[in-house]
Amino acid sequence: MSLEALRVNKGMTQQDVADRLGVSRNTVIKWESGEVKPKELVIYALAKLYEVDLDMMRVPV
Repeated sequence: MSLEALRVNKGMTQQDVADRLGVSRNTVIKWESGEVKPKELVIYALAKLYEVDLDMMRVPV
């Protein structure tokens, strides 16, 4: 699933994710659009936040 789909499935806004991870909303937008690829540690944190296995996550390249 895409990062955006995972977020929406959890009922979270981009600002919710930004607040939980200590980044700006703009950073979350860039991750979801594929403009910026999140670092491995961030991908792990997103998987934990969205309560999915890493295998479920499709990160834009």
